[in-house]
Amino acid sequence: METDADQQSGGMWFDDLRKLAKAFRLPGLDIASLIEWQRRDVEALVDANRQAYDGIAALFERRNEILQETLSEWQAAVGSGVSAEGLTKQAEAARLGIQRAFEHLRELSELEAQSRNNAWKVAQDRFQENLANLKTLLEPK
Repeated sequence: METDADQQSGGMWFDDLRKLAKAFRLPGLDIASLIEWQRRDVEALVDANRQAYDGIAALFERRNEILQETLSEWQAAVGSGVSAEGLTKQAEAARLGIQRAFEHLRELSELEAQSRNNAWKVAQDRFQENLANLKTLLEPK
């Protein structure tokens, strides 16, 4: 969400752009379209950052869940004592722990990649829109 300060600074920037264009009185320059173009660029950047932030937050949350689960499992395994049966349980817990660690690493890697892809897609989509807008602006009227 934009704060009042963001709206004021963004609004001031767009107002400055409008004043500059009026001062130079550039023929054929559609100020409203140019301002809308820039506004959409800023929105895309904000959305890409939000996607990246949400992805990283989900990644950290899942990592913390994994750590808590792993610690609980290790505590249960260690609590079984040093008897032959206890050592067998500890060895099995260690084997399962290593197996789960690899599964968790894969899961976290996939979460990170998806987060990165989501943020990149927002920027890519906006870039494609900019190319289409530029093509339209450069067509003879």
